[in-house]
Amino acid sequence: MEETRSSSLAGKAIAAAVLLIAAWILVKVVVGFVSAIFWTVLVIVAVVAVLWAVFTLRR
Repeated sequence: MEETRSSSLAGKAIAAAVLLIAAWILVKVVVGFVSAIFWTVLVIVAVVAVLWAVFTLRR
């Protein structure tokens, strides 16, 4: 009975560690994805702002 209890506890500890690592990787991927979208939108807005300013000043 002791072997089953200790192996069960070790298995749960390993499963918890794997779950934490997987969650950490997933969070990093999601943050990277959101960051990439944010910077892409920011660059597009900056280009549109520069074009608007140039066309406004040419008039």
